[in-house]
Amino acid sequence: MASLREIRRKIKSVRSTEQITKAMKMIAAARMRRAQASILASRPFAAKMEELVHSLAALERAALEGKAEVDHPFFRPPAWDRPGGAGEFLILVAADKGLCGGFNANAQRSAIEWIRRRQERPVILAVVGRKARDFASRLSGASVACELAGIFPKVSFAHAELLGEAAISAYLQGRAASVTAIYNEFRSVMSQRVVERELLPIAVKTEAARAMDFQFEPERRRVLSALLPRYLKAQLYRILLESQAAELAARMNAMDSASRNAGELIDSLTLTLNRTRQGLITREIAELVGGAEALAS
Repeated sequence: MASLREIRRKIKSVRSTEQITKAMKMIAAARMRRAQASILASRPFAAKMEELVHSLAALERAALEGKAEVDHPFFRPPAWDRPGGAGEFLILVAADKGLCGGFNANAQRSAIEWIRRRQERPVILAVVGRKARDFASRLSGASVACELAGIFPKVSFAHAELLGEAAISAYLQGRAASVTAIYNEFRSVMSQRVVERELLPIAVKTEAARAMDFQFEPERRRVLSALLPRYLKAQLYRILLESQAAELAARMNAMDSASRNAGELIDSLTLTLNRTRQGLITREIAELVGGAEALAS
């Protein structure tokens, strides 16, 4: 049986851990509120940008009367038979730190499954977050085109531009026939889910042509060409904000659970301490009574 000193030492250690987890929970909650406001503000812009791109592409395709695809590389179907063998570009977004539940493990598991389905093609990686960078360093046969570490929780559009330039460069040079992002989407404070989203090539939605029909100056094709790189970077910025808010929510929930577990452990250790102390007192009383009886006899 553990001594009173050992039990008190354990209680002190767990109480210190509880204080740390409570502090981390409060920090994550404060940052999450700001991150949540940022993602809620960015979603309408990203959605409208996507709607505009699809509408312009659908109008351009309608003007061609279905005889050809939209004349832009971002809309061309993947060409897997390119010389040298075209690969696939994967953007993996994880956290810079741990202690956020299954946030990093879920994203990495989805990335492993994605890579396994494409064993016959080379994979080009762009990793965001130290955990994603460490994950990429353990992979064999995958080249890393871009690394962004230490950017959370202060994501800016400049980070999305760096990711976008790396992805667009690989795509236009023919080294990658598609661009996919795997990240955690923020749904609520208690819920996050891993999303696998194909960013390039862009699938043209023909029904979007009915949504708008305007005259453009400069011409519609030039507007679309100028808009597409900005569209991709806006979507990447939204993805980074989604992952940032999801990470903070996951960390807040993980630290809340850890604090509750620490409190339960402290209660259990305190009960053990009291029982042990009571047992020692009872034994000492029994020894005194036994000694008094021995002297009396």
